Amino acid sequence: MPDNSFYYLLCPHLYLSSVFDLPIDQLKEKGICGLIFDLDNTLLNWNMYEVTPEAKALFARLQEAGFRSCLVSNNKRDRVEAVAKVLGLPAISKARKPRRKAFRQAMLTMGTTKEETAVIGDQLFTDVLGGNRLELYTILVVPLSNAEFIGTKVMRSLERFVLARLIQRGLVEKPVIDNN
Repeated sequence: MPDNSFYYLLCPHLYLSSVFDLPIDQLKEKGICGLIFDLDNTLLNWNMYEVTPEAKALFARLQEAGFRSCLVSNNKRDRVEAVAKVLGLPAISKARKPRRKAFRQAMLTMGTTKEETAVIGDQLFTDVLGGNRLELYTILVVPLSNAEFIGTKVMRSLERFVLARLIQRGLVEKPVIDNN
């Protein structure tokens, strides 16, 4: 993590092409046992209620590997809880990320410390910033879709600029995108 606080707060520890590429063994080696997941464009397309077979399989693998998980989303309660119920996970809606309260609440729910917890999401200014503010291990993933809330679309242009600078300076490794 760079010394400069601007970069520290916005620099993910890991950048993946998809949430489904989570390096489970690598996370275990780091002592991580609790995973805080964003919902929209991380696990499911924005505002979709139907949980995909891939998402169900991911959480089955994580549970089998001994991970505890929690959904933390800025989205509305009914949608977040509906998805959480299908996945059998606790959830925090209207989280107001990047504020720290929801991340702390998720760790309390999972019974993990900051050293044992990772945040996985598709946005620098909510998921990565919020996780880094608590010194959690942060994982940025490429968004599943271009469909999203209008406010998020506006922030994406600034996010792309910042992410390009982080990659250009060698602070973040660009993920390999599998188009197959």
